[in-house]
Amino acid sequence: MSKNEFVCDCNIIHEEVVNKVLKQMPDQDLFNKLAEFFKILGDTTRSKILFALDEHEMCVCDIANVLGMSKSSISHQLSTLRRSGIVKCRKEGKEVYYMLDDEHIKQVFEIGKEHIEHKK
Repeated sequence: MSKNEFVCDCNIIHEEVVNKVLKQMPDQDLFNKLAEFFKILGDTTRSKILFALDEHEMCVCDIANVLGMSKSSISHQLSTLRRSGIVKCRKEGKEVYYMLDDEHIKQVFEIGKEHIEHKK
């Protein structure tokens, strides 16, 4: 039987560290929202939509063509992303253009992509 080298084998609690982290610990609501945010990003189709919108603002028809999916499927995913504050849209005549909501979303997506590509 092999011993797991990554299991802490000490019985010492580093009280200063524990107390410092506990004082900084946000309330449960923040963790619920954070988990939901990453859950929304954790869908392959939505990730592809974010990639497309990271490149350029696009209408539903353009995104559907890029992803090879129906406008209905894309609209459904965009609705989820909009309700979550991940994408926003602007109307120009009868056309609606979608874009990433803000620079934070762009950074989260690009950092995640860079992390994955760097691990190859």
